[in-house]
Amino acid sequence: MARIDYLDDPDAPEANSLVPSANVVVCDDRGRILLIRRTDNGNWALPGGGMDLGETIVQAAEREVLEETGVRCRVTGLVGIYTNPRHVLEYTSNGEVRQEFSIVFTADRLAGEPTPSSESSMVEWVDPADLGRLTMHPSMRQRIDRYLAGADHPYLG
Repeated sequence: MARIDYLDDPDAPEANSLVPSANVVVCDDRGRILLIRRTDNGNWALPGGGMDLGETIVQAAEREVLEETGVRCRVTGLVGIYTNPRHVLEYTSNGEVRQEFSIVFTADRLAGEPTPSSESSMVEWVDPADLGRLTMHPSMRQRIDRYLAGADHPYLG
């Protein structure tokens, strides 16, 4: 399945779904950020994904990190809530066009080693100084930049 992100694009398809999702900034003891290279679009991103029925958004965040990276984590804080209606995600296999709805958390690493999955072709601890070399959608870079800025309140938008 391929995924195409559209941001402020007048030619973007109209959204037809909305799914609460989580992304997670997990750092190791050296301050490196856990990132995945997505299999659906090749971009680097924070691990994360959609919330399932019967779980909390925090449970979804921790589950998605483990599934995509092999790293177990514990959510510790909030970077922000991202709900820009001008950011839509098109899934080409089924015609779903999802409006962005992502809650971005911080988390502590508990255990496990970076391991690729069906959703991540690569999983790496990345030094913030090296982020510029990675291909990343602007919306993901915005989330990471917000975290790195150390804002004293979450992004709400």
